[in-house]
Amino acid sequence: MSALKLTQIGNSVGVILPKEVLARLKLEKGDTVYLTDAANGVMLTPYSEAFETQMNAARRIMKQRRNVLRELAK
Repeated sequence: MSALKLTQIGNSVGVILPKEVLARLKLEKGDTVYLTDAANGVMLTPYSEAFETQMNAARRIMKQRRNVLRELAK
């Protein structure tokens, strides 16, 4: 686990990632990352074009089949 410090960046607040974390995630300055909710907190993952394509398809299906998914959830 790495402790991260929040810092002021203009009108926003940012997180500085240690070099070890950047290396482990294979990230460089300017890369995009995803922050997603997880059962035990949040998860930070590197941008993946394949994942983005899959998520767009999932969102489209969920929108089209909203009623079916709602019934299945019952």
